[in-house]
Amino acid sequence: MITDPEGMVLALFAAFCRIGGCVMIMPGFSTARVPMQIRLFIAVALSMAILPIMWTDIYPQVTGKGHDYLYLVATETAIGAVIGLVARYYVLGLQFAGTAITMLMGFGSPPAADVLEDTAENQLTSMIGFAGLMILFMLDFHHVIFEAIAQSYRVMPIGAGFDPQGTLITLTNSLGQTFMIMLRLASPFVIYGLLFNVAIGMVNKLAPQIPVYFISQPYLIMGGLFLLYLGIAAMLRLFADGFAPVMQGG
Repeated sequence: MITDPEGMVLALFAAFCRIGGCVMIMPGFSTARVPMQIRLFIAVALSMAILPIMWTDIYPQVTGKGHDYLYLVATETAIGAVIGLVARYYVLGLQFAGTAITMLMGFGSPPAADVLEDTAENQLTSMIGFAGLMILFMLDFHHVIFEAIAQSYRVMPIGAGFDPQGTLITLTNSLGQTFMIMLRLASPFVIYGLLFNVAIGMVNKLAPQIPVYFISQPYLIMGGLFLLYLGIAAMLRLFADGFAPVMQGG
């Protein structure tokens, strides 16, 4: 029997603020292909599922707050958004690596409609980004994020306020780890593009009358696609393996 319905509703809404802020930004659920109603229902369902587990952490902090409850709602939403932003940085890092790969291999085709967002994107970059996100969903990466939300009530208790300095440190560490992982993923293409262009530049100096660009471009693209064919499996595996450490470190 519910003895305090008002307190239960306030506690549920407080949990919804942190979870809803995360779902609003986290990759996959926040794409343009997912309707707003679906995101809302997912956030509400997760809030109802996590509230009994975190009841002793949430309920005592929302009862008798008065006007402080509005500040609590704002801080909880910001904390959830930071958790979702860490995961989004990681997926955006793969898109950045895909863009760098397409530039290094000379695959500069006109951009087309993106699979996930309502923006124009290179076809190869869109394929790499979608494949990485699909791999993360297949490996239940969203469970890692939801576990991080549950653990965040221990690290950042409800009612303790928002820590801007700690948030900036968390986002900076996540960006640093993401950059190093994406640099490792794109490193074969960086070396390939550098060596190929240096070799073509030397040929151009030896024979300036030859139109080197039109001759070398098909070989650059062909070699880059062959390198991508050989390394795409290992690249996506390293991308999937690096997600959990980034989330735990964030």
